[in-house]
Amino acid sequence: MGNAVLLGDMDRRLIVFDLDGTLVDSHRDIANTANALVEELGGHRLTHEAVVRMVGEGAALLVARAMEAAGLPNRPAALTRYLELYDERLLEHTRPYPGVMAALDAARTHGPLAVLTNKPLRPSLCILEGLGLRHYFDTVLGGDGPHPRKPDPAALLHLVTASGVTPAETLLVGDSAADHQTARAAGVRCCMVRYGFGRVSMQDRVLADGEWAVDQTTELPAVFQAFASGQ
Repeated sequence: MGNAVLLGDMDRRLIVFDLDGTLVDSHRDIANTANALVEELGGHRLTHEAVVRMVGEGAALLVARAMEAAGLPNRPAALTRYLELYDERLLEHTRPYPGVMAALDAARTHGPLAVLTNKPLRPSLCILEGLGLRHYFDTVLGGDGPHPRKPDPAALLHLVTASGVTPAETLLVGDSAADHQTARAAGVRCCMVRYGFGRVSMQDRVLADGEWAVDQTTELPAVFQAFASGQ
């Protein structure tokens, strides 16, 4: 459990964060793992940019896309091997985005915090713990749990119910179209970060009134304050 925040019922808010591309810049380790897999299986190496465009909907889809792009047939064993290879390099280059810890310090003054990611839970926890971020969060849900992955809203709605808040009292912070779609499907507010690598998937999406976008983490505390104030 994260640190307790004592707030009145009227002040309580839930802020939910995506992981890759929102809290941490993991693109090099993900791309290096995908290339280690395809090269091991005899395929041609992919550019980091190509792999990044495949990220956001879970490891299984990432592997399927990488295998196709590398000219290889996808087999169930490929996902297992990808996860084994990723375990070896989870924290080689992955780091929190600059200013993330200050933003989390600001966020937790408004209520409980959670992580909702399509990455499997075990590597997600390893990354959060290895980078000193785990203690900020009351709950971490991965893409291999009992709920469908984003953009299905079920996991986010589970977090809402478990936290004792309403969708209107919940903010999802993410970087990709999957995060944006999830927030809308769940009826929660959202803040899209443009510094993450999921921004490519957001190019054709238009934000509505009441949805925020930021270009750097230093802008997040103002969004949290505006959200908590009912703006």
